[in-house]
Amino acid sequence: MKKKDEILRRFSPFTNKDLARNFRISYNVIGNLFLLFLVIGLIGVCFAGGVGAGYFASLVKDEPIRSYEALKNDIYNYEETSQIYFANNVYLGKLRADIDREEVKLEDVSQHLVDAVIATEDELFYEHDGVVPKAIMRALFQEFTNAQVQTGGSTLTQQLIKNQILTNEVSFDRKAKEILLALRLEKFFEKEEIIEAYLNVTDFGRNSNGRNIAGVQAAAKGIFGVDAKDLNIPQSAFIAGLPQSPFGYTPFSNDGGTVKDNLDPGINRMKTVLKRMYAGGYITKAEYEDALTYDIRANLTPKKPSAIDQYPFLTYEVEARAKEIIMVQLAKKDGYTEDDLSKDEGLRKQYYALADQGIRHKGYRIHTTINKNIYDKMQKVVANYKYYGSAKPETIKDPDTGETKVVQEPVETGGVLIENSTGKIISFVGGRDFNRENLNHATRAERPNGSTMKPLLVYAPAMELGKSQPGSVIADVPFSLGSWRPQNYGGGYHGLTSARTALKHSYNIPAVKTYLSIMDQKPLSYLEKMGFTTLHEKDYSAASLSLGGMTIGVTVEENVNAYTTFANKGKFIDAYMIEKIETSDGNVIYQHEKTEADVFSAQTAYLTLDMMRDVISSGTAASLNGYLSFSADWAGKTGTGQDYQDAWFVATNPNVTFGTWIGYDTPKPLEQNYKGMSYSKRNILLWAKLMNAAYEANPELIAPKTRFQRPDGIVSRSYCTLTGELPSDLCQKAGLVATDLFNAKYVPRTVDDSLTSGKYVVVKDRAYKVPSSAPAEFVQQGVMLKKEILKKHGISSVSDLQRLLPNSSKLGNLVITEGNEIADNGSSPTKVSGISASGTKLSWKANPDNDVIGYRVYAAANYSTSYKKIASVPGSSSLAVSVGQSPAAYYVVAVDVAGRESAPSNIIKIGAYAEKKPVSVPPATTGAANKETKENKPPAPPPKKETPVTKPASTDNKPPSAT
Repeated sequence: MKKKDEILRRFSPFTNKDLARNFRISYNVIGNLFLLFLVIGLIGVCFAGGVGAGYFASLVKDEPIRSYEALKNDIYNYEETSQIYFANNVYLGKLRADIDREEVKLEDVSQHLVDAVIATEDELFYEHDGVVPKAIMRALFQEFTNAQVQTGGSTLTQQLIKNQILTNEVSFDRKAKEILLALRLEKFFEKEEIIEAYLNVTDFGRNSNGRNIAGVQAAAKGIFGVDAKDLNIPQSAFIAGLPQSPFGYTPFSNDGGTVKDNLDPGINRMKTVLKRMYAGGYITKAEYEDALTYDIRANLTPKKPSAIDQYPFLTYEVEARAKEIIMVQLAKKDGYTEDDLSKDEGLRKQYYALADQGIRHKGYRIHTTINKNIYDKMQKVVANYKYYGSAKPETIKDPDTGETKVVQEPVETGGVLIENSTGKIISFVGGRDFNRENLNHATRAERPNGSTMKPLLVYAPAMELGKSQPGSVIADVPFSLGSWRPQNYGGGYHGLTSARTALKHSYNIPAVKTYLSIMDQKPLSYLEKMGFTTLHEKDYSAASLSLGGMTIGVTVEENVNAYTTFANKGKFIDAYMIEKIETSDGNVIYQHEKTEADVFSAQTAYLTLDMMRDVISSGTAASLNGYLSFSADWAGKTGTGQDYQDAWFVATNPNVTFGTWIGYDTPKPLEQNYKGMSYSKRNILLWAKLMNAAYEANPELIAPKTRFQRPDGIVSRSYCTLTGELPSDLCQKAGLVATDLFNAKYVPRTVDDSLTSGKYVVVKDRAYKVPSSAPAEFVQQGVMLKKEILKKHGISSVSDLQRLLPNSSKLGNLVITEGNEIADNGSSPTKVSGISASGTKLSWKANPDNDVIGYRVYAAANYSTSYKKIASVPGSSSLAVSVGQSPAAYYVVAVDVAGRESAPSNIIKIGAYAEKKPVSVPPATTGAANKETKENKPPAPPPKKETPVTKPASTDNKPPSAT
């Protein structure tokens, strides 16, 4: 027992002093060491914190301190697809962009989607101040330990910063800046603003068309075909799961948007999101279980035709025009002018690139002037029209192989409809098939405009300059200008014609002559004022331009736009297609302003319209009236290109102007006849069908009840169709008076004096005063025309003039007066030649002598050589006489101004003419002897006539031998 107590005392601190002392010493040492290590640890932590803070500071030292405005601009500076609208705010579709995005407000997003995003991406979103330290430390630990599972440490705020301000670079530098900016962003922005921005910028894979999409509105429409506000729970979960791997989870391929065979990755991700939503209390268990059974594949939206698919010509045209507008705005903002852009190609390219970027990414709202109903109906007409003509072979180079091949090139078409008073392009036809040929034949194809040039460059400018009026007289006769010999369509000439008639039937020669009369007065300046931008320097000196023979050509739009000048009383209003451009939040950055240019007086414009009315009523476009299903006050002009390579028709009424063109992309002749219709009528029929369709869509616009109103200063006047001057009494008696409209400034003011009446003799179609020696039988009295008229009209002879007079002419043997006496050449006329008979008509050639004033015809009856004068024929008459059917002999002599006759011409016999009667033979009395005697006996001579023979005048007093 004692031993046991000793042992206990030895090990008891209260009984063993040595042990207690040792314990105290150990305790003190351990305590001091702990304090020492604690101090060292705290020093180390502070040092590490200092080092970390310093390192963090070094990482963000170059990051500027961003203001609220700077952060706001960066956060909301996300790409958004620009959109196009028809007239009257009718939505058309989106333009091309790298990413399809459509901005949406938070209140227009389904709460299910907001909950799904927060549950999946940032469950502490409403609690943290931009960063979650625990998550950052976890992410750093995983990074340093190279852990297989990387949970990430970014909040929604940090992800927004990464997407909008920083890059996707994986580095501590970027992460440090991200944290700093996230903390700052949370100080300036409400949580609702942050989540709204995140929902608009995040990538969500592809839509059903295979296009990349960003933002929940584009995702909702592009994946499920609904707005973001209408997404249900499983749809929201599916979309919320996409940002982790947008192209891995998307249900659509990049091959035109076909649905993938395997949707499991995206569906499994959706289930993960649903699980987190349930765990976070955002949905009930019943909602969770119901959502798990949702059939994603069955509810995917089908592929939808984009604006480019449905309206390729329109979409690309609007895009191109919008770029031009924005390019100019950006340049002006930097102090440049449009002239600077046109002169400096490098500068233009720079701002065009900026405009292109803006169009694709800034979400503009582009409002056009295009009427959707009219446009749609016109495209159907073009697709169904059956009378373009046959396709023709064309050799092209294959862009892939470089080898040549032959393709069949179809007839193409282009058309433009413009509202006159505003310049709005209401509709257009870009072509038959964009996939075959994407050239816009209405706005981009330049072709010679044929005879549609005549009102624009010839007749309207000539009337404006006082050189022509509708009643101006022009000779449509053979004409040459150097080596160029212009021809009328179909050949032939039409004589003295008015400008109105020449335009009505599209005669070429009168147009060329009229143009030549004004070429020294810069007529092309009128085309420039009317918006022609493709005039070549060669055009300024080419008379063929009057017939539309342009070096480059003109677009359908510019040609039609020029015609609106006539409907606008001589003012040119530039056509346009873009009404205004807005930002995505409704701020108008561009608004079209109408521009006008004075080109013609109201009087010239009206007279041109009135002349073009005749083209449709009874001219080259007369077939139009039978094709139209409605009536309006139309005035227009047809046109044909060189070698029939182009066919045009442009017409205007008080409201609208419309024009069409048909031809091959590679110029070649149109078929003269196809399915029983000429090329011109085929184009006019197409024009009419397009207008009928437009009328169905908007009858008030297309068929106004009003007519073109005649302005003051237009008067009606009669004129002499020989000269265009006021008619004289002789002109009226001759039936050469017509009436037309005139500009009061340029009415005829002098009376026509080209005709005179009196006695005259004629030599070679020229009338001369009557000399005393002239035989009276050749002196005539009637109407004479001054020789200056022939020179004025380029006519060579009076006979040509008579053939060219209007049908109303009552002039018979019209002659040209020389105003003096004919001179005797002192010798007898030469013998008449070329005498011949045809039936009962005797004719001969004109005598070449310069003093012969007429011809005498002599005849001898059958069985006679006594010739008597039977006719006197003046030199101005037709050199022929009717001689009857009785047997007779005839000859002709020329008579000069002194009364001398030429030698007789050759004798012409009519019928069984004989100079003498045959002798009668008495009958035989006996037998063969008598017969033999009869046959061998010579005939008795004919009895002599007592009547003396009148011999023709000749040098030997003998009649010439018979022919």
